[in-house]
Amino acid sequence: MGVDAVLYRQVRAGPARRRPSYVSTEVVADPNDVLLDLLKRVRGGGRTPLLDRVDPLGELVVDAEGVPQLLDELRCLAEVARAPAEVDQVRRLALLARRCLSSRDAEIRFEGD
Repeated sequence: MGVDAVLYRQVRAGPARRRPSYVSTEVVADPNDVLLDLLKRVRGGGRTPLLDRVDPLGELVVDAEGVPQLLDELRCLAEVARAPAEVDQVRRLALLARRCLSSRDAEIRFEGD
């Protein structure tokens, strides 16, 4: 089932809450393992240290401060994307990352199965 990229926005903590909570606002789904296939092609080359940590069975959180690095690494994915579905997946991920950049109270989570 691939790795979905999910944009979360922070919900302000009320007086009774100690920690803020997050709500998902947008999803770039990966039902056909397109992202996973792209990650396999670039993994271990030293150009994508952040994306190398994506776990198909776990979760990787990228906060707004890490998004510039994510955008750089998505360019590496774009270089190896061949099929139209791969190009589209990278484009959608980049749009999601730019949305995250516009808000300091947001984060992207790469969520595996």
